[in-house]
Amino acid sequence: MRLRTIIPFRLVSKGIAPQVLSTSFLIIALFLTGRAACQLRPTPEKVTVRVFADQKEGTLAPIWNYFGYDEPNYTYALNGQKLLRELETLSPGPVYIRTHNLLTSGDGSASLKWGSTNVFTEDAAGNAIYDWTILDHIFDIFYRTRVKPLVEIGFMPKALSTHPDPYRHNFPEGSIYTGWAYPPKDYQKWSNLVFQFVDHLKARYGDAEVSTWLWEVWNEPDIEYWKGTPEEFFKLYDFSVDAILRALPQARIGGPDSTGPANPKAAEFLRMFLEHCAHQKNHVTGKIGSRLDFISFHPKGSPKWKGDHVQMGINRQLASIQEGFKIVSSFTEWRHTPIILGESDPEGCAACSARNNPQNSYRNGPLYAAYEAETLNHTLALARLEHANLLGAVTWAFEFEEQPYFEGFRELATNGLDKPVLNAFRMFGLLADERVQVTSSGALSTEDVARDGVRGRSEINAIATRREHEMEVLLWNYHDDDFPADVSPIDLIISGLPATARQGLLEHLRVDSDHSNSFALWNRMGSPQPPSAEQYEKLQSAGQLQLLDSPVWIPIEHGHAHLNFPMPRQAVSLVRIQWQ
Repeated sequence: MRLRTIIPFRLVSKGIAPQVLSTSFLIIALFLTGRAACQLRPTPEKVTVRVFADQKEGTLAPIWNYFGYDEPNYTYALNGQKLLRELETLSPGPVYIRTHNLLTSGDGSASLKWGSTNVFTEDAAGNAIYDWTILDHIFDIFYRTRVKPLVEIGFMPKALSTHPDPYRHNFPEGSIYTGWAYPPKDYQKWSNLVFQFVDHLKARYGDAEVSTWLWEVWNEPDIEYWKGTPEEFFKLYDFSVDAILRALPQARIGGPDSTGPANPKAAEFLRMFLEHCAHQKNHVTGKIGSRLDFISFHPKGSPKWKGDHVQMGINRQLASIQEGFKIVSSFTEWRHTPIILGESDPEGCAACSARNNPQNSYRNGPLYAAYEAETLNHTLALARLEHANLLGAVTWAFEFEEQPYFEGFRELATNGLDKPVLNAFRMFGLLADERVQVTSSGALSTEDVARDGVRGRSEINAIATRREHEMEVLLWNYHDDDFPADVSPIDLIISGLPATARQGLLEHLRVDSDHSNSFALWNRMGSPQPPSAEQYEKLQSAGQLQLLDSPVWIPIEHGHAHLNFPMPRQAVSLVRIQWQ
């Protein structure tokens, strides 16, 4: 019962200061107010989830296998390498990694929102000097950990920038949009750099390998990440695409990675870019149109701090996804083109900590995991609704070096300790590629969530998949408001299993306040900075995906299996049943 916010209001409204109440009166007030609070928060009704194992609902592509971060130099840090290896094992399909600052000038040191490779400088006569040392270190790690780069062509080297000084920013002090964000002073020199960049990677890793990568030009050119005009960006895109294709004709190239189309200005920029690629004169070839193998934009949510809790803004993210799909489908040339949500996240600043931005405190606990499950489901639903060819959704989260433990950055791990959200992605990776039909009495419509969010009752829903001799059911209990709520009883009924099956081995994996949750254990330890070696080992274990209960055999009768279990708010479960 949440008495601390109710009692002062009731007492002050009667003009009575709480500190002068007698003990007996306060006890009565507490009792009466507690009864009122209980009446306002009824016990959740049982939610019935039905899975129809014999009714196929299409395929489930691993759109979650995409991750990104600003700081490319974290790639070869020990914790960065560890996390990349973990991501590579998420699921059988390839994992794609997108990073900023691959062409940025500097000494290779990293800081928040900053990284550099120093691949391009010039001598006193203006001749190009290429140095691939730092870049090779980054891509060697990608290659060794078997992830696939989603190669972002950016940002502008200092020697090419039309406004080179100041160049390196000092986030969070001052603006981050410094010399690296400006157009090139010579587009032909830029083209030569891009050609040498791609040609070098092809020579180092081989045609067969780099042909599996994805390529794109710049980042968020509709805002100050690009200090030029839209027309100057279209020119940069054309010169970049021409250079990539000269080095690697089979490359798959996309863009524009603009911001969320729920914003009218961002929507207009996306339309302008698609119009340029379809119908306008190419700045290099002089012909009509530009190569565009996939289309990318960045939907983001909008959480708020409500004084005592976080309220997520999932509707903002889903509205951007839906509007972006609609814009793409409005072009006959592009309506079947693959779409990548280049950064698809609860909000827009991974490097803004919860310490200074309390609305970001969702990041350490299970709410982030439940949010990702909720978003996955409705993103897939919007793709079906708008007939979009959705290829992937990039989660812009990785790890941050030399920062306090659980500082509240948007990251998958903190100082090598996996956060609960990473376990949600592990669950996604355990799903099969054959999806089957599910109904839930706790479901909300995608149209309602995209419009209003989840502000009334929580949404309890599921995705189910099937492979030979196994069924997987992903369930979650999500609400935008992160405050305590009673657990919901779940009645899970699975039908359509093989008639020959008599029993199944049940595994129930869970992310919640007590399971697969290193943050909860860290808090119980007293929030050590840093943990001792013994504490660290326990936290590492707590950060792995955990079973709710030990595996048990359950009966399967006439093709049916029936389970009952409680589901807390902001929790994710994966139920797996195997049979002979």
